[in-house]
Amino acid sequence: MTTFDLSKTKSIANTFISELRDENIQKDSMRFRKNLERIGEFFAYEISKSMKYVTKDVTTPLGVSQCEVLEQQPVLATILRAGLPLQQGLLNIFDKSECCFISAFRKVKKSGDFVIQMDYISTPDLDGKILIMADPMLATGQSMVMCCKELMNRYHIAELHIVAAIASTEGVTHVKANLPKAKLWLGAIDEEMTSKSYIVPGLGDAGDLAYGEKV
Repeated sequence: MTTFDLSKTKSIANTFISELRDENIQKDSMRFRKNLERIGEFFAYEISKSMKYVTKDVTTPLGVSQCEVLEQQPVLATILRAGLPLQQGLLNIFDKSECCFISAFRKVKKSGDFVIQMDYISTPDLDGKILIMADPMLATGQSMVMCCKELMNRYHIAELHIVAAIASTEGVTHVKANLPKAKLWLGAIDEEMTSKSYIVPGLGDAGDLAYGEKV
């Protein structure tokens, strides 16, 4: 499994990761969404380096130029609602891509434990397609694995890429064990999680920060 850790590289993208984490900058929800979108754009560029290209003759006003263009546009998937800005960043770059949307959430038991409940999928045909699954936080990795496996059970997916702004080491381990052929693209990897499975230091609840607190 390929794992790309953005925090191990020196680029302006790490400034946007730091702003995602900053509790003062987080108070501006528009800025928070924009930074997730920017991270999506960075990852789209990095992922594009690993994709296949074909040569195309492009007619200009003065002649013909041979250009390298993507052989296939990926399908961009996300888990509602927190993943929408990250997916939009990917879509800004892969601007001819189709999109897939999944509703999945933690259903908390009386004991305090939780299970992942998935109740909605809207997707184009994924047979033979490259799939990029985006979610800002990869905590336990359970929801990511469940959603990807559901799509893989329905379709023959050619390649699977997983994008997350912040991941936990536990989540990375879980994904690697259950989706060994997936390629991971991560903004940063944090070592700890709370008893409620929130990443530490992480950044908090990405969905609430982007769109307001849920009740």
